[in-house]
Amino acid sequence: MNYLVQQIEARQQAWHAAKALLDAAAAEKRDLTGEEQQSYDRIMADMDVRADRIKDLQAAEARALDIEAAVAAAPEVRTQPRSTEVAPMTDAEILRKMAMGEIRSHTFERRTGLSKSSEGTDIVPTGFYANIVENLTYTGPWPTRGGYTVLNTASGENITVPTETGRATGTAVAEAATFAISDPTFGSLTLSSFKYGTLVVSSTELLLDTGIDLEAFLGRQIGVSLGTAVNSALTLGTGTVQPNGIANGAGSAVTGGTGVSGVPTADNLIDLVHAVDSMYAMRPSAAFQAARTTIGAIRKLKDTAGYYLFSPAATVGSVDQLLGFPMIENPYIPATGTAATAKSVLFGAMDYFYVRQVGGIEVVRSDEAYFTSDQVAWRATVRIDSALGNSSAVKYYKGGAS
Repeated sequence: MNYLVQQIEARQQAWHAAKALLDAAAAEKRDLTGEEQQSYDRIMADMDVRADRIKDLQAAEARALDIEAAVAAAPEVRTQPRSTEVAPMTDAEILRKMAMGEIRSHTFERRTGLSKSSEGTDIVPTGFYANIVENLTYTGPWPTRGGYTVLNTASGENITVPTETGRATGTAVAEAATFAISDPTFGSLTLSSFKYGTLVVSSTELLLDTGIDLEAFLGRQIGVSLGTAVNSALTLGTGTVQPNGIANGAGSAVTGGTGVSGVPTADNLIDLVHAVDSMYAMRPSAAFQAARTTIGAIRKLKDTAGYYLFSPAATVGSVDQLLGFPMIENPYIPATGTAATAKSVLFGAMDYFYVRQVGGIEVVRSDEAYFTSDQVAWRATVRIDSALGNSSAVKYYKGGAS
């Protein structure tokens, strides 16, 4: 029972009480006594108060019904206050606000909820970060083509990565004899962060032109510049005030013959594959790396039956194969012919190479540096480090001294 109905029923009960007083006096053919008159007046006053209350409640109910009818006829009519939440800006909107000088800097990061390819690798995400990553991919194995283990952290303090340097082994024992304890051997890597960056300059007119795709333009410029610097460091870095590159950390395996300028033979490549322990060579990430010139020389190699060792990718999205393993082009590995004793071919489990990245890619806009030429500078930076978990996981071929 709602409050309005209660008030109506209470008023009715009061009226019946007042009427009973009048009926009793009329039956006795007399006026109300002093006490009856006071009771009657109290009842009438109470009925007046309840009448006003009932009137207000009925008016409120009528207004509510009118609102419901209006909403039913026009859904755009709102009975609740509008939400004050603001939808997050897209990367394109952020870049446009940066171009207009409304935002000075922003850190672009990888989006979540990415799909995966049939090989299980992440497909490049959407947004400005995607444009940068796509162009990074053209410059070398990092961040998507190398099969490296990439560790993303929010802050830049040193992190320790545990590694397995020796595995447990089992042995045969006699009946009722005691098994020998065999534990794996563990080591660790300490990864810090080194800053790499680039400066892109664009005209003010270019930025103010709404027809220009800023994501594509800046993504290409920043991606290529950063990718060149970072992929070079991840390949050749010495580990001193720079990342420890995969070539620097790889173990020695095969040395070619003298006087061949570092060009491997078919037997050299077979020996390289079998110099890597099966614990690493059988991993899904096992692959070759070499520069484009070296790959060109390797493509000419044949086995004793006259078949080429190299198999080009058969479908879009697949990779070239060498001796049944992926061949990854890395332009920063020394090419054959540049130095006879250079490490020109790598092979092994690429996921044993750890790349640590701090946050995303920070982009900062500045008008001051090129003020006199009415140009805008865009500075992009990334913090990164790397190291190979075990020198036995990836090994190298180098040519013999002339």
